Amino acid sequence: MSDTRRRVKVYTLNEDRQWDDRGTGHVSSTYVEELKGMSLLVRAESDGSLLLESKINPNTAYQKQQDTLIVWSEAENYDLALSFQEKAGCDEIWEKICQVQGKDPSVEVTQDLIDESEEERFEEMPETSHLIDLPTCELNKLEEIADLVTSVLSSPIRREKLALALENEGYIKKLLQLFQACENLENTEGLHHLYEIIRGILFLNKATLFEVMFSDECIMDVVGCLEYDPALAQPKRHREFLTKTAKFKEVIPITDSELRQKIHQTYRVQYIQDIILPTPSVFEENFLSTLTSFIFFNKVEIVSMLQEDEKFLSEVFAQLTDEATDDDKRRELVNFFKEFCAFSQTLQPQNRDAFFKTLAKLGILPALEIVMGMDDLQVRSAATDIFSYLVEFSPSMVREFVMQEAQQSDDDILLINVVIEQMICDTDPELGGAVQLMGLLRTLIDPENMLATTNKTEKSEFLNFFYIHCMHVLTAPLLTNTSEDKCEKGALRFMRRIIGLKDEFYNRYITKGNLFEPVINALLDNGTRYNLLNSAVIELFEFIRVEDIKSLTAHIVENFYKALESIEYVQTFKGLKTKYEQEKDRQNQKLNSNRFRRDAKALEEDEEMWFNEDEEEEGKAVVAPVEKSKPEDDFPDSYEKFMETKKAKESEDKENLPKRTSSGGFKFTFSHSASAANGANSTNSKSVVAQTPPASSNGSSSKTTNLATSVTATKGSLVGLVDYPDDEEEDEEEETSPRKRPRLGS
Repeated sequence: MSDTRRRVKVYTLNEDRQWDDRGTGHVSSTYVEELKGMSLLVRAESDGSLLLESKINPNTAYQKQQDTLIVWSEAENYDLALSFQEKAGCDEIWEKICQVQGKDPSVEVTQDLIDESEEERFEEMPETSHLIDLPTCELNKLEEIADLVTSVLSSPIRREKLALALENEGYIKKLLQLFQACENLENTEGLHHLYEIIRGILFLNKATLFEVMFSDECIMDVVGCLEYDPALAQPKRHREFLTKTAKFKEVIPITDSELRQKIHQTYRVQYIQDIILPTPSVFEENFLSTLTSFIFFNKVEIVSMLQEDEKFLSEVFAQLTDEATDDDKRRELVNFFKEFCAFSQTLQPQNRDAFFKTLAKLGILPALEIVMGMDDLQVRSAATDIFSYLVEFSPSMVREFVMQEAQQSDDDILLINVVIEQMICDTDPELGGAVQLMGLLRTLIDPENMLATTNKTEKSEFLNFFYIHCMHVLTAPLLTNTSEDKCEKGALRFMRRIIGLKDEFYNRYITKGNLFEPVINALLDNGTRYNLLNSAVIELFEFIRVEDIKSLTAHIVENFYKALESIEYVQTFKGLKTKYEQEKDRQNQKLNSNRFRRDAKALEEDEEMWFNEDEEEEGKAVVAPVEKSKPEDDFPDSYEKFMETKKAKESEDKENLPKRTSSGGFKFTFSHSASAANGANSTNSKSVVAQTPPASSNGSSSKTTNLATSVTATKGSLVGLVDYPDDEEEDEEEETSPRKRPRLGS
């Protein structure tokens, strides 16, 4: 499979009449049992998968084009092409096809291209089976020849037969000799007829005729014939443009003569299609499909030949980045790369991928960084076009380069900052360049096309980089051209929008950064003036009050209320203070009721739960279940031990309780933050009880410990035992052990 003669690319023609690359592989012709005939097989060179399996049908019309192409149609609107790397391989497969169809390998087309309706008419008119008889190629026959060529365009059969006649008799070269004679004689009528003849031959859409017409020997005379459009008062001067105005500049000498000839030919044929030929009508839109294919395959071949010549590309990049290169030379180099990238658009995705990776490896992005900062408008425009091709191909590749570059360069010379500066400083009144650069910048910072892998997250990395290294460049002209008053209002509007989200993540960020301080300073500096700024600030705080955003309310009251309490023409700030105090009271009440109070009913429920609980130790029940109505005398020992443990725990907890002051409030004697006190939960309660050792060391100690755990964990929150007034004196007399007391919330 390493035989390069059989190496091919498989193409299919899509609905837009463009060739799609289906892959590269090696072709062979063999008998396929399932298809019951000789077939063309193409297996991918990468994994050996089958790219093409096509039976050589005896009635299918195969066309051989440009020595390395075989094109055919397998069904309606489904065209296939094999592009061979070498002419020898194409000839070999062509012989196989001709052998199956019983044709001479010297022919360029194996069958007549006819549809069903034309075939029926053809059978009814046997005289049309012969080739069309062409008039003798003389000046006085030009009108007759023009009428003949024009008349066959509506019939596929007659088009095909005329093409064969023109090819077999070498008729085109004879016509071009007549053109030279007519032009020398200034025979305007004859020149007009030749225009119709050459235009009609192009519309025959035959690759074999194109190869003759577009050869170095004939192409300029073909262009000359197309200058004499009868609809124009004066002939165009296309040859003058192609030979004098359009200069072929070799930025680096091209030593390959075949490549140079292919470049010349492609440019001139593209000029004929885009400039000379009129836009085809609805009935003529498919007449030039082969011409489009001719240009397409030429471009593919040019890009491939240049890409394979690493010495040539390396020399181009070396001169482009060399400081000694003069401006004119650099302009030519940039324009070359622009055309090179434009040609690459004819490549299919996998080939285009290899193309741009080659350019990136050679250093296209550092080179663009240099030329995009030049004063020459043409150079900057061409560099922008090249940059757009790269961004469109792979935004991630550009982002990666920019982030790596930032580690070695200052922010001012980063490629992305150069792009931003060019966008800002565009001198075009219509801002054409700025709009193009803006679209490219938007693509680069668009999170939707950023990659997220297990190893890295491009979105967070690049956006962080952009905000640190590039945002100040992007916003600098905005801030410069915006008054301070507008900046204040814009920032305030932005903050209002964020607070309107009611997202605690943003709220924490606002409080942590103390972002209300400039807002309040702006309000105070505004004084008593009733204006837009005043109303916007008041509305911001009113929204916080109405929506009862507790974290922001607490932050504002605790840090700024003294500065705001003098504002009485609205009740917003007093309302915030009221909300804050209400919430604080509610939290205190909740803390006091849940942490330090339990009613008798709750205690009874806990005691009953303990009495009804089955406890096992080493697989045996220690305490049997008892009925609620069972007399206390039946279990005096257990109950007495339980009460002893309860009183000892009460005594210890009471020492940690806040003491009432003369005003009826509580005074906390331990040092804790408010958030820690308010945040005491069931986890804290369990840790406090767990650190309390059993009250006795006798055989019932295990029951006592289990009891304490079950009682304190009943409702999932820290709850003290009942504070009986009669027990106060006893509690004072009892002394707790000198062990370390657990801290609240520890």
